[in-house]
Amino acid sequence: MGIAWQVGGAALILIAFVSAQRHLMDVTSWSYLALNAVGSVVLGIDALVDRQWGFFLLESVWALFSFLGILRKLRGDEVPDPAS
Repeated sequence: MGIAWQVGGAALILIAFVSAQRHLMDVTSWSYLALNAVGSVVLGIDALVDRQWGFFLLESVWALFSFLGILRKLRGDEVPDPAS
């Protein structure tokens, strides 16, 4: 994958992170979870193609937990408040 994919994937994750840190986005919101899920999948695929196993592990776990958050929201499960 090219540099545009890498920068794009990283940008999605960073947008979510910076927005959450500035209290512009809740970490349980659809947008936060989607940005993290898509960004981590893009970076994970890139890491897999390039055989960067540590980076692949990091992005795979990041994607897994993002998708678990999305699944919880889809099922209507109560999401704990991370501030408590």
